[in-house]
Amino acid sequence: MDLFDFGKTWELITELSGVQTALVAALILGLVAGVLGPLIVMRRMSFAVHGTSELAFTGGAAALLLGIGVEYGALIGAVVAALLLGILGARDADRDSVIGVILSFGLGMGVLFLSFYKGRSGNKFGILTGQIITIDSTNLTLFVVSSAVVLAVLALVYRPLLFASVDRNVAVARGVPVKTLTVVFALLVGVSTALSVKVVGSLLVVALMVTPAAAAARVTASPWKATVLSVVFAEVSAIGGIVLSLAPGLPVSAFVTAISFLIYVVCRVIAWQRDRRTRVRSVDPAPDLVAAA
Repeated sequence: MDLFDFGKTWELITELSGVQTALVAALILGLVAGVLGPLIVMRRMSFAVHGTSELAFTGGAAALLLGIGVEYGALIGAVVAALLLGILGARDADRDSVIGVILSFGLGMGVLFLSFYKGRSGNKFGILTGQIITIDSTNLTLFVVSSAVVLAVLALVYRPLLFASVDRNVAVARGVPVKTLTVVFALLVGVSTALSVKVVGSLLVVALMVTPAAAAARVTASPWKATVLSVVFAEVSAIGGIVLSLAPGLPVSAFVTAISFLIYVVCRVIAWQRDRRTRVRSVDPAPDLVAAA
């Protein structure tokens, strides 16, 4: 077979057991993470995503111990974490301390639950680093339904949520229900975080939920352009990570995080070059003054 025949190579990839389903799940997750990411960055909730992932880890570990679907436990844990963050951490001054408390509690309880689990060690490892190749049709249905709900709710609250994210004080003065939106957005982030656990694991959720959006924010200040770029970056990271992990048989999370980090570095370089050119122009003498001299 011609190694450079892309059509045949793609056919072989999609024929592998579970890979096609995993690619669909990654496509959906990349869309959700990419859309939510810019709002997470604007609202400075990157640390909150990590804290939410720790309770998703706790829920997944509890589900593993009880013999039920890990994705359901992770979803319940992430939603509980999101509610706690949205209610207890509504004030900016309280947010970091609340996240720290939730993060440490979730990690401690998750480790405890895993210590009681006597099954395959691969299942324990999968909660931390992801097991997207094991997604079946039932898991995919949960992915699709949960993602559709997140995107539908986000579409309803996007404009006031964006307003509150850009300028909270003015939004409050205009009568925008900022506190309610904070809780709603925290729930959306919680559900999306639980979905991400299956791909990159609870320890590396930030790679999909935050890094693509942080990269997009480096090259554009427009919320709309940042959202489009964030979705593209998240899709490339998720799908590219799966494809690259197939041949060596290594964890998908390693490739997803590597791709997202590379994209971030490239965007940083682009932003640095743009800022450098702007500074050079600002110190150049005006053309009229040069001509007069």
